[in-house]
Amino acid sequence: MRDEFNCLALKRGISPAVVTNANTAFVSQILDTQGLASATFALLTGSLSDANATFTVLAEEGDNSALSDNTAVADANLLGTELLATPLFTDDNKVFKLGFIDTKRYLRVTVTPAGNDAGDVYLAGLWITEPLIEPAPNPPV
Repeated sequence: MRDEFNCLALKRGISPAVVTNANTAFVSQILDTQGLASATFALLTGSLSDANATFTVLAEEGDNSALSDNTAVADANLLGTELLATPLFTDDNKVFKLGFIDTKRYLRVTVTPAGNDAGDVYLAGLWITEPLIEPAPNPPV
């Protein structure tokens, strides 16, 4: 079996959170891709109890560390699509992923619910990265 432990660096994306009866966006931590060979965002759902809720996933990039120059990541620079990484209200306890190639230095993912007026939305996110220099630090930084 290949050693993945020393090849991957994990970074907090979205801390586990709940939005109740609201459409508050879940916004990931900004990922600095300097020194990384690859980056993938994993979105983890918990209970999605509102049967009317819909979701939109938006991947953004920029060269400013605060993403004040943010633009949507071009589809050609995504592995998978934002649509495939978007949960449905029936997608309780599932994991979705979105990969990035040839992007600008900083990345962010936002998940925005709509129609969440009668339930809870539980989400978390994780940046899975491959550093250019291995082994990856443990614990992750």
